[in-house]
Amino acid sequence: MSSSPSDKPQNPQSDPTADLPKTLDPQNQDQESTDPSSTLEQSEIQEAEEEGECGFCLFMKGGACKEVFINWEKCIEEGEKNNEDIVDKCFEATSALKKCMEANPDYYGPILQAEKVAEQEAIKQLDKEKEAAAAVATSDSGEEQQ
Repeated sequence: MSSSPSDKPQNPQSDPTADLPKTLDPQNQDQESTDPSSTLEQSEIQEAEEEGECGFCLFMKGGACKEVFINWEKCIEEGEKNNEDIVDKCFEATSALKKCMEANPDYYGPILQAEKVAEQEAIKQLDKEKEAAAAVATSDSGEEQQ
């Protein structure tokens, strides 16, 4: 019986190494090499990661809105560099990016949903601040009348 437990650890160890050559099948390599876009995309991602580009930027550039995002990104960088109002400066680029993302919800849906949630939270916060300001104004006007 003591030989059976010692045989079991050896069998699982030999099986994964035996499977490794199977996963590196030449057909799979050929499939990758015949698709230049995936090879190009992978090399671009690797270069971007080496340059330290943010995960959000990599995600945005991985979808159909890559060029629109790059234009938006350039506008933001230029505006920040020149101390310009990026909201005004990049309004058109931002609108184009949002339209592109909305036209490609399968890929950009999670970002659009997160933006919607953030917008709703900002509206709630703004409403709370307005209510607080109104309450202060009401209590201030009540004290002035006395």
